[in-house]
Amino acid sequence: MRVFKFGGASVKDAEGVRNLLGIVSQTTGELLVVVSAMGKTTNALERIVETIGQGDKRGVEEQWKDLLAYHQQIASSLGLQLKDVVADDVLGTVMAHRNAKDAVYDDLYDTIVSIGELMSTSIVAAFLNHEGVKAQLWNMPELLITDGSFREAVVNMQASAQQIQHAWHNPYRPRVVIAQGFIGGTDTGHRTTLGREGSDYTAALVANFLDAEDVTIWKDVPGILNADPRLEPNTVLIPQLNYFEAVELAYSGAQVIHPKTIRPLENKHIPLYVRPFLHPEQQGTIIKSAPTEPVNVPVYIWRKEQVLITMRAKDFSFVLEDSLSHIFDVVQRCRLKVSLIQSSAVTISICVDRSRSLQKALQLLGEHYDVTYNEHLSLLTIRGTTPELIERERQGRTILLSQLTRRTAKFVIAG
Repeated sequence: MRVFKFGGASVKDAEGVRNLLGIVSQTTGELLVVVSAMGKTTNALERIVETIGQGDKRGVEEQWKDLLAYHQQIASSLGLQLKDVVADDVLGTVMAHRNAKDAVYDDLYDTIVSIGELMSTSIVAAFLNHEGVKAQLWNMPELLITDGSFREAVVNMQASAQQIQHAWHNPYRPRVVIAQGFIGGTDTGHRTTLGREGSDYTAALVANFLDAEDVTIWKDVPGILNADPRLEPNTVLIPQLNYFEAVELAYSGAQVIHPKTIRPLENKHIPLYVRPFLHPEQQGTIIKSAPTEPVNVPVYIWRKEQVLITMRAKDFSFVLEDSLSHIFDVVQRCRLKVSLIQSSAVTISICVDRSRSLQKALQLLGEHYDVTYNEHLSLLTIRGTTPELIERERQGRTILLSQLTRRTAKFVIAG
């Protein structure tokens, strides 16, 4: 069997869903298709969660009405009616929680934001069946079992494997299965999410549990490029990567694959393809154990909206030796995503993604250290760098921190 994953951009409209149908129809053998929320639905649902927290009931209703209209337009263009293909309890979730101003944010977030995948997969599965491709819709909150760490739940591997294997080996299952990415559920019935862009991780986990032949992530790019084409001119396709290189790129901030995706695949040597959904005939990029082509171009990775936090010991003690565990306890409790660490005798600096919990983290760190920080920064990582490239990238930029190793350069840049 094979696993396909379609992201939000690939199913953002009716034409995208028809394209998915074409790819699935042309693929032989058993197929599990992981689908993300349509277009920018996750962003829209996040805004609804924020609006609920502000107590703006009317604003919630207007935003939900717009989001429903967007999905209804796609469904109608496919010959479907949204109310006929999406369960009533899913469609009623937002209105049922529009007064939940004082709810715990993370719990409310997972309850509301998970609706996006439930709606998209319901539409996709209904359309495939409407067009004669028999497909079964899975409810991943019942199959992918997690703990209660809302917004970034930890998967119970053993329980999830048992549930998914049991569902897959159902003798009445059709050739094609449609499953939600990004979401799971606790054993007490609460929906959870795996972290933004977590649908890739879902696809990798399912492939691992079912010993898939391969995984294909269908994107709006030709494959993995050596830079973001929106930021760098003259990008080059990287035909092959090994698992280690892919992990390095993902954790440095490359947006093509989710950082957690590689481990479940590497454990069973399952190759991962990144291919363009508008040109399915193209091979894209393959990530596997032993590529036959080395990466022979520099790779540029931009990570935006970074915050550089520098801590100095108030009593001039050695921060690295005496305080590192405390600092990273705060990082973990506040769920900060660390992209760079640098230390000296009495200071330590960390570069993190901007998040809701930043101010809480700064407050906790300020109780023990003198803390300074800079916001709205960018982190540029260059893999396969040269002295000439380093010099060129420094020119005309305000660099607050740099870090150089044999093959990699990192610059924290203002602006």
